[in-house]
Amino acid sequence: MNRSSLRGRLALAVVLFAFAPGAGRAAEPKSEPGTPDPAAAGNATAAPAAASPPAHVRPPEPQGLWFEGEARLANVKQLTFGGQNAEAYWSEDGSFLTYQWTQADGGCDQIYTMRADGSERRLVSTGTGRTTCSYAIPGTKRILFSSTHEAAAECPAVPDFSEGYVWPIYSTYEIWTAKNDGSDLKRLTTNDAYDAEATTTVDGAWVVFTSTRDGDLDLYKMRADGSDVTRLTDEPGYDGGAFFSRDGKKIVYRASRPDSGQALDDYRALLARGLVRPRSLEIWWMNADGTGKTRVTSNGAANFGPYFTPDASAILFASNVGDPKGRNFDLYLVNVDGTGLERVTTCASFDGFPMFSPDGKKLAFASNRNGAVPGETNIFVADWKAAGAKK
Repeated sequence: MNRSSLRGRLALAVVLFAFAPGAGRAAEPKSEPGTPDPAAAGNATAAPAAASPPAHVRPPEPQGLWFEGEARLANVKQLTFGGQNAEAYWSEDGSFLTYQWTQADGGCDQIYTMRADGSERRLVSTGTGRTTCSYAIPGTKRILFSSTHEAAAECPAVPDFSEGYVWPIYSTYEIWTAKNDGSDLKRLTTNDAYDAEATTTVDGAWVVFTSTRDGDLDLYKMRADGSDVTRLTDEPGYDGGAFFSRDGKKIVYRASRPDSGQALDDYRALLARGLVRPRSLEIWWMNADGTGKTRVTSNGAANFGPYFTPDASAILFASNVGDPKGRNFDLYLVNVDGTGLERVTTCASFDGFPMFSPDGKKLAFASNRNGAVPGETNIFVADWKAAGAKK
């Protein structure tokens, strides 16, 4: 996703809905029925919500690791503490995670790895420019990520919000790989276009990514060495945040589809200036060759960060569909045919960027929960209670 200020998948990043300075919060969501006893789940619970502050004042983040109604999650652990941490994705053996971090005192997002218990944080990217969307390439001991560092060592300029809230689409993002320790940097893309949001198949042979190389924000795939580039989508709108299923046969992604007329004209005018206005984003999946495009959600909300369950029968994703104010993002589970929507998280703040561990037993995700200061986002890992999406 475009996680440019953070995805982070933004170029994403949708997460910025939740990070927008001065953004108000919706009231604490009601818990789901059939909630387990928090003590039995072995996790801390949130304190009762305080009265809502004025809309222009950002309230404290909900305190706690586990919230009433999160029946799918157990033994929630916080791995990072402070700053903006997002897009944590597992290595092929589940021993470490790649993620992006912006320190609390500012600067640009940079790519790091840490062990699955949160220890041994290590910088992978160059420490210059802005980075986004990291992913461990299976079988290679290398990390895939996008960066603007070759264009300039400084952080790229943030957009002017005088015309409303927009995301920047930096044409200086290129896709790179480096060894797990940050050495042996290699460039995979070379053009004056946005190239980011890259992930790989489980065998590391193919990369799916988003690019503006043909004039729109479309999905492409290429081999892990940057060769054999194939365009997968060509409908007007922003296609991104893609992941392969474990068998490599399907790709799940999120897309905007601006209606013809003024909405499409506005989208194209902004994109020509390197900007996108995030509004409605829906979840889709397709075959790995680009055929069989199937729309999963049609709720008009901002849905993003989709990831297949290990058997590819359902999709876990983040959405603000449950909050009329659009500020609170939770994780949801849905069958690939769009049925059986189930709310997974109930924290009255931001939850996003979910990814199952290789064995499907754990879930990594980013959240504002338990933040020490308003807007702080950290990485969490929980045991996953699998039972398939509700019928």
